[in-house]
Amino acid sequence: MTAKVLTPEQVKQQFRQKGLTFTKWAHDNGYHPIDVYRVTNGFTKASRGKMHEIAVKLGLKQAS
Repeated sequence: MTAKVLTPEQVKQQFRQKGLTFTKWAHDNGYHPIDVYRVTNGFTKASRGKMHEIAVKLGLKQAS
């Protein structure tokens, strides 16, 4: 069973509902906040490496 892939807006909505910031999530998960913002706002394709890892953890992409 594969997990549902979320849209960036759905991820943002979940964060708002939980009262969580992307900066806090980034620090808690060992990422730089700017990298998380780049992924959630579509400034990177997140095809590989750290950006892809962030997208998978946020639910924006399936693990490959």
